[in-house]
Amino acid sequence: MSAYSSAITFWLDNGLLRDMSNKKVSFLWAAKEFIWPRKSIIFLGLGLIIIKSLAGLVLPYASKSLLDDVIPSQDVASLKTLLLVVGLAILVQAIISFALTRILSVEAQHLISVLRAKVQRKLLTLPISFFDNNKSGALVSRVMTDVEGVRNLVGTGFVQLIGGSITAVISLVILIKINAMMTLFVLVPVALFAVIALKAFKYIRPIFRERGKIQAEVTGRLTETLNGVRVIKGFNAEEQENRTFEDGVERLFLNVKKSLTSTALITSSSTFLLGLASAGIMGIGGYFIMHGTMTTGEFVSFTLFLGFMIAPIVQMSNIGSQLTEALAGLDRTQELMDMNEEDNGKDRTIVLDKITGDIQFDNVSFSYEESKEVLHNISFEAKAGSVTALVGSSGSGKSTIASLAATFLNPAEGIVSLDGTDLSKVNLSSYRQHLGVVLQDDFLYEGTIRENILFPRPNATEEELLAAVEGAYVSEFTDRFEDGLDTVIGERGVKLSGGQRQRISIARALLANPRIIILDEATSNLDTESESFIQKSLNILMKNRTTFVIAHRLSTIQQADQILVIEEGQIVERGNHTELLAKQGRYYELYTYQSRI
Repeated sequence: MSAYSSAITFWLDNGLLRDMSNKKVSFLWAAKEFIWPRKSIIFLGLGLIIIKSLAGLVLPYASKSLLDDVIPSQDVASLKTLLLVVGLAILVQAIISFALTRILSVEAQHLISVLRAKVQRKLLTLPISFFDNNKSGALVSRVMTDVEGVRNLVGTGFVQLIGGSITAVISLVILIKINAMMTLFVLVPVALFAVIALKAFKYIRPIFRERGKIQAEVTGRLTETLNGVRVIKGFNAEEQENRTFEDGVERLFLNVKKSLTSTALITSSSTFLLGLASAGIMGIGGYFIMHGTMTTGEFVSFTLFLGFMIAPIVQMSNIGSQLTEALAGLDRTQELMDMNEEDNGKDRTIVLDKITGDIQFDNVSFSYEESKEVLHNISFEAKAGSVTALVGSSGSGKSTIASLAATFLNPAEGIVSLDGTDLSKVNLSSYRQHLGVVLQDDFLYEGTIRENILFPRPNATEEELLAAVEGAYVSEFTDRFEDGLDTVIGERGVKLSGGQRQRISIARALLANPRIIILDEATSNLDTESESFIQKSLNILMKNRTTFVIAHRLSTIQQADQILVIEEGQIVERGNHTELLAKQGRYYELYTYQSRI
């Protein structure tokens, strides 16, 4: 425990665990989250490292005995014993090296997989606004790349750093015992090297942190490019995308160049200063041997022990770079793990069981940015089992109202309630199990049609699946496919038409059997024939369910119980189709305009 505490104190005192504002950052968090729960394995590794180091000290002692005692006396028996001891020490080192890899490295890789799963789980608890403001590729980088540095904390790196420190101290004591003057001469360049290394690590850490951000940005842009390759080729924009990507990798290169320069400074300093020390020792040792104050065996032993003291110090510079990079990544991981979750257990304490489905907006206002309100005092009631249609110009606030009803957003003012209960106080999981969403560009996984329809209920029966397939008229096109429902549809359903993808999305919603439905431009991608199929399936889907429909094609909402005309974040008209036509207001203008088209 003392070595562990000493290492932490050492790093804190030297600023390695402080950011630009001198706050303790991710190492203490990582120590609490990852190192301390695995203390038994780490202390076992530390013990093995110490045994391995002690076994390594056998050779310098044996060298002195060989040169000063065994060879002069020509004692063959002692030579055999010496060789046996050295051989056993080498065997111990080899076995421990294997054990350390098997115990620590494997555990570190296991921890990386656990941490990746934990970060991904955390990501899915964050609000929709977080994903709106961050590229998906950048988030992938945070899950897959940033956490990898933890292997240097739980793996052999951290243990070797502590074990190497102990070995260096033991070797230093022995060196002083052999020749204090030569040891003092060595300590001057070693201390100078340590100062340079510490300064370099403090400089490198922000570089590594910035590298993580650049890597995430470049990965994010590349992901977007690959997802939008049809648009890029359609607009002949390949060269433009190439330049954007090249700019990103150039920024990444310049960052790497900075870190390489710093690490090269450490390596070059160690080579020069420790080489200078070695040259000095040759001179001092030669002088002492010539004057009979040091034996040849003592000189060789001193040189070997010096290697045991210096090697961990040089190793520390390499491990220090790895730990610095690891901590930079864990800074970003900690930042993510500390974010407020969408389903806040302190505020959202009401767990729903069965619901009726009455949704009411009471003086609801909302803004995406401060002082830029997009909804102004919206009030209406959507009774259980009714259909509420939202129409209006693009950007008028229709999708924002639907997102508030789906709890993707929270109102800045006013209340959105379900069966008289404020949705801002409701456990989101208990609410969303009653919610179904069909979007204009609904998301389909790369896989089969069957897997995509089963997405909300993987354990649904074959009868339930086929009922949803028939209800959404999916069988109308899957019957023509050789593999039927087991047809692979490609990434985001690229092998299907827009109408086919939409029908799969509606089948998915039918299978989920929700009480509340959000339909956002659900018929916008359909041709006339597909629309007729979908309109029938939507009537099945909406039956006895509270439904919100966002539609530009007003022909699809004539049977809605109420139509809300939204303009500039306000309800300017409300009523059913017949009532609104009779008013000859904004809805009448929209409807007659579309009829002429």
